[in-house]
Amino acid sequence: MAKQAAVTDNRKKLATLTCITCPQGCSLELFEGAEGYEVTGNTCKKGKAYAIQEYQNPMRSITSTVKTVFKEFPRVSVKTDGEVPLKEIFLFMEEINKAVVKKKLKTGDIVLKNLRDTGVNLVATSDVR
Repeated sequence: MAKQAAVTDNRKKLATLTCITCPQGCSLELFEGAEGYEVTGNTCKKGKAYAIQEYQNPMRSITSTVKTVFKEFPRVSVKTDGEVPLKEIFLFMEEINKAVVKKKLKTGDIVLKNLRDTGVNLVATSDVR
Protein backbone atom coordinates (compact mmCIF):
# COMPACT_ATOMS: atom_id res chain seq x y z
CA MET A 1 0.00 0.00 0.00
CA ALA A 2 1.51 3.30 -1.11
CA LYS A 3 1.68 6.11 1.36
CA GLN A 4 -0.03 9.34 0.23
CA ALA A 5 1.96 12.52 0.63
CA ALA A 6 0.41 15.00 3.05
CA VAL A 7 -0.82 18.15 1.37
CA THR A 8 0.30 21.23 3.24
CA ASP A 9 -1.81 24.37 3.05
CA ASN A 10 0.54 27.31 3.59
CA ARG A 11 -2.22 29.86 3.24
CA LYS A 12 -3.19 32.08 6.15
CA LYS A 13 -6.92 32.62 6.60
CA LEU A 14 -7.59 36.35 6.98
CA ALA A 15 -11.37 36.68 7.02
CA THR A 16 -14.77 35.08 6.50
CA LEU A 17 -17.25 37.43 4.83
CA THR A 18 -20.67 37.49 3.23
CA CYS A 19 -20.51 39.21 -0.14
CA ILE A 20 -22.99 42.08 -0.57
CA THR A 21 -22.30 43.02 -4.18
CA CYS A 22 -25.30 41.08 -5.47
CA PRO A 23 -28.34 39.27 -4.07
CA GLN A 24 -26.59 35.86 -4.00
CA GLY A 25 -24.80 36.66 -0.72
CA CYS A 26 -21.90 34.26 -1.25
CA SER A 27 -19.98 33.09 1.82
CA LEU A 28 -16.39 34.11 1.15
CA GLU A 29 -13.13 33.13 2.75
CA LEU A 30 -10.08 35.32 2.22
CA PHE A 31 -6.62 33.78 2.43
CA GLU A 32 -3.12 35.10 2.01
CA GLY A 33 -0.63 32.78 0.40
CA ALA A 34 2.60 32.81 -1.56
CA GLU A 35 0.80 34.18 -4.63
CA GLY A 36 -1.03 36.95 -2.75
CA TYR A 37 -4.72 37.03 -1.85
CA GLU A 38 -6.99 34.12 -2.66
CA VAL A 39 -10.76 34.14 -2.24
CA THR A 40 -12.97 31.07 -2.13
CA GLY A 41 -16.74 30.78 -2.17
CA ASN A 42 -17.38 33.53 -4.72
CA THR A 43 -19.43 32.76 -7.82
CA CYS A 44 -18.23 35.85 -9.72
CA LYS A 45 -15.20 38.14 -9.95
CA LYS A 46 -16.97 40.84 -7.95
CA GLY A 47 -16.78 38.62 -4.87
CA LYS A 48 -12.99 38.46 -5.00
CA ALA A 49 -12.67 42.23 -5.40
CA TYR A 50 -15.19 42.81 -2.59
CA ALA A 51 -13.38 40.51 -0.14
CA ILE A 52 -10.00 42.11 -0.75
CA GLN A 53 -11.41 45.66 -0.54
CA GLU A 54 -13.38 44.82 2.62
CA TYR A 55 -10.25 43.44 4.27
CA GLN A 56 -7.84 46.19 3.21
CA ASN A 57 -10.04 49.30 3.38
CA PRO A 58 -13.76 48.76 3.93
CA MET A 59 -15.95 51.39 2.26
CA ARG A 60 -19.59 52.36 2.81
CA SER A 61 -22.26 54.60 1.37
CA ILE A 62 -23.98 56.90 3.84
CA THR A 63 -27.72 57.57 3.99
CA SER A 64 -29.03 60.11 6.45
CA THR A 65 -31.08 63.29 6.75
CA VAL A 66 -30.14 66.95 6.88
CA LYS A 67 -31.97 69.82 8.60
CA THR A 68 -33.72 72.44 6.49
CA VAL A 69 -35.01 75.95 7.26
CA PHE A 70 -38.47 75.02 5.93
CA LYS A 71 -41.20 74.51 8.55
CA GLU A 72 -43.25 72.25 6.25
CA PHE A 73 -40.19 70.15 5.38
CA PRO A 74 -37.84 70.17 8.43
CA ARG A 75 -35.47 67.44 7.15
CA VAL A 76 -34.45 66.13 3.75
CA SER A 77 -33.17 62.63 3.07
CA VAL A 78 -29.66 62.43 1.64
CA LYS A 79 -27.04 59.92 0.53
CA THR A 80 -23.46 59.95 -0.62
CA ASP A 81 -22.92 59.56 -4.36
CA GLY A 82 -19.97 57.27 -3.69
CA GLU A 83 -18.44 55.22 -0.93
CA VAL A 84 -16.34 56.57 1.93
CA PRO A 85 -13.89 54.81 4.26
CA LEU A 86 -15.75 52.97 7.02
CA LYS A 87 -13.12 53.95 9.60
CA GLU A 88 -13.96 57.64 9.01
CA ILE A 89 -17.75 57.37 8.91
CA PHE A 90 -18.26 59.29 12.17
CA LEU A 91 -16.15 62.18 10.83
CA PHE A 92 -18.35 62.29 7.72
CA MET A 93 -21.47 62.24 9.91
CA GLU A 94 -20.16 65.19 11.97
CA GLU A 95 -19.96 67.23 8.76
CA ILE A 96 -23.37 66.03 7.56
CA ASN A 97 -25.01 66.80 10.92
CA LYS A 98 -23.79 70.42 10.77
CA ALA A 99 -25.42 71.05 7.37
CA VAL A 100 -28.64 73.05 6.99
CA VAL A 101 -30.47 73.26 3.66
CA LYS A 102 -31.58 76.86 2.97
CA LYS A 103 -32.89 76.53 -0.58
CA LYS A 104 -35.41 74.39 -2.44
CA LEU A 105 -33.91 71.19 -3.85
CA LYS A 106 -34.75 68.49 -6.35
CA THR A 107 -33.80 64.86 -5.98
CA GLY A 108 -30.16 64.49 -6.99
CA ASP A 109 -29.14 68.07 -6.16
CA ILE A 110 -25.87 68.37 -4.25
CA VAL A 111 -26.31 69.27 -0.57
CA LEU A 112 -22.60 69.12 0.35
CA LYS A 113 -19.84 68.97 -2.24
CA ASN A 114 -16.59 67.03 -1.93
CA LEU A 115 -17.08 65.67 1.58
CA ARG A 116 -13.78 65.64 3.48
CA ASP A 117 -11.88 66.18 0.20
CA THR A 118 -12.81 62.72 -1.09
CA GLY A 119 -14.61 63.78 -4.27
CA VAL A 120 -17.79 62.24 -2.83
CA ASN A 121 -20.85 64.49 -2.69
CA LEU A 122 -23.90 64.38 -0.46
CA VAL A 123 -27.05 64.52 -2.60
CA ALA A 124 -30.75 64.93 -1.84
CA THR A 125 -32.85 61.80 -2.27
CA SER A 126 -36.14 63.70 -2.19
CA ASP A 127 -37.41 67.11 -3.25
CA VAL A 128 -37.59 70.08 -0.89
CA ARG A 129 -40.38 72.29 -2.25
